[in-house]
Amino acid sequence: AQAIARRNWVLDQMAELQWITSADAARAKAEDLVVQAAPARARYRDADYFVEEVRRQGRAALGDRLDAAGLYVRTTLDSELQSDALRALMNGLEVYDRRHGWRGAFARTTYGPGWAKAAERFRAPSERRDWRVAIVSEVSGRGIRVETQRDAQKGWLAPADVAWARAGKGLSAGDLIFVEPAAAGGFRLKQIPAVNGALVVVEPNTGRVLALVGGYSFSLSSFNRATQARRQPGSTFKPFVYATALENGYTPASTVLDSAITLSGKDGEDWSPENYTRSYLGAMQLRRGLELSRNTMTVRLAQGVGMRKIRDTAVRMGVTASMEPVLAMALGAGETTPLRITTAYAAFVNGGRRVTPHLIELVQDSRGETVLRADRRDCPRCNAAFTGAESPRIAQSGEQVLDPITAYQITSMLQGVVQRGTAASVSSLGFPIAGKTGTTNDYRSAWFIGFTPQMVVGVFVGFDDNRTLGPGETGTQAAVPIFIDFMQAAQSRLPKTDFKAPRNARFATINGIREAFRPGTEPRITAPPSNLTPDGLPIRPLPYDQLGRPGGEGAGPPVRRPDDMSGLY
Repeated sequence: AQAIARRNWVLDQMAELQWITSADAARAKAEDLVVQAAPARARYRDADYFVEEVRRQGRAALGDRLDAAGLYVRTTLDSELQSDALRALMNGLEVYDRRHGWRGAFARTTYGPGWAKAAERFRAPSERRDWRVAIVSEVSGRGIRVETQRDAQKGWLAPADVAWARAGKGLSAGDLIFVEPAAAGGFRLKQIPAVNGALVVVEPNTGRVLALVGGYSFSLSSFNRATQARRQPGSTFKPFVYATALENGYTPASTVLDSAITLSGKDGEDWSPENYTRSYLGAMQLRRGLELSRNTMTVRLAQGVGMRKIRDTAVRMGVTASMEPVLAMALGAGETTPLRITTAYAAFVNGGRRVTPHLIELVQDSRGETVLRADRRDCPRCNAAFTGAESPRIAQSGEQVLDPITAYQITSMLQGVVQRGTAASVSSLGFPIAGKTGTTNDYRSAWFIGFTPQMVVGVFVGFDDNRTLGPGETGTQAAVPIFIDFMQAAQSRLPKTDFKAPRNARFATINGIREAFRPGTEPRITAPPSNLTPDGLPIRPLPYDQLGRPGGEGAGPPVRRPDDMSGLY
């Protein structure tokens, strides 16, 4: 009765203020009052990791005030993207797990009366709502027959799953397993992955975290691998090396040698980084080295630029708070979290600005007073009465950490990774995407960070104990398919726009690819469209170092010809 009286009073006040008509108020007061005793958790059932991170960050910012009655919290969550992200990550981890074989039943009991009661303590992951606990009731030449614990349904396992199980630890009568009803009848055999991972989606212009999944299942582990797991990023760190080079005299036309290299490491031990293919391609332009993720070329580039500068770039862009300026870090030997490095990639999209990732947009108290606001930009005339004058112009958020042309150059190179490099399978999506794969030593972590003009998506796959994922489990193999799965679901809500180049960028075609340059650094190539000069004389080829040398006075060291391999650069 009190709730109805309060509702009717509010409606009367709205009518009095002419926000609604008296007739609208009368119709609304005639409706039944539906009271929701508690928030409908099912509406956010795919966002457990996100909600828990909001609670954790809210408590860090507000302390005990977070639990005070009447606080209104507006988050950055996009519920559709969150569901897409959870589904893509869970499916991808299950695909990886299936690739590595059936590990056997999770428990055993005697099949007979009372078995279902004995199995009551076992539950499928809450995120897998169609999975059932089942027991193997029959193993014969006909196949493997199971019975579910909850509703005593009986049926045969799919033949492909029987073959998968028998190739692994096998199945025997009395084994307790997870199954899922198959569309064609019977059941599919399921297994909770031992591997884990994370997927985050960040809006590049604002830092708003649109989706965040911190693991395979929150019901099994609340540890958030997106924000709490510090792991080596591998080759996903390389764009920050190349960005530093482009900020310090190199251009997209610069060439660096890709060949074997041995350096003195810690305690005088030799360090000989190798390419994944164990092969070397000689002198290559920066773009191609990044597209193919060449380790030895990246180390030489880092030597030429200087690791202190690269360290400063990584810290300035938010990849990490600190980093030792040693050459191994150029190959991603440091540590970061999936959320940090994914947000750092936002600067490549938004014109070189560092944005702060946030899940809480706004917090207000019961009086409507703002307690916490993520957007701290000033807008002096936003609350002024409208006079017909030009609307207020609000500055872009974020500190400028890269030249906008450098940011676009890296984006263009990372588009090449998708078009011709280690993430070529992503090009099947059919719209503009850039990104970088990453794989750490001994295949311990697999990464892919990809982006469009509207969102940056980071995918990480790895075991919680940091053991190897297995031979061949690279970012291309383990992480890229998860990204593709997510983007296939999300693309219907994405405009298919290309990345915009800065207005002051200059362009030149190098090896058939349109490259962006800072004004004055573009290759100075002037030639008629014919192979003859206007006087009819043959055109002399442009010297190699004229194409490769960074332009402008004091722009950096000259680049060596491919036949001059003495020294390092």
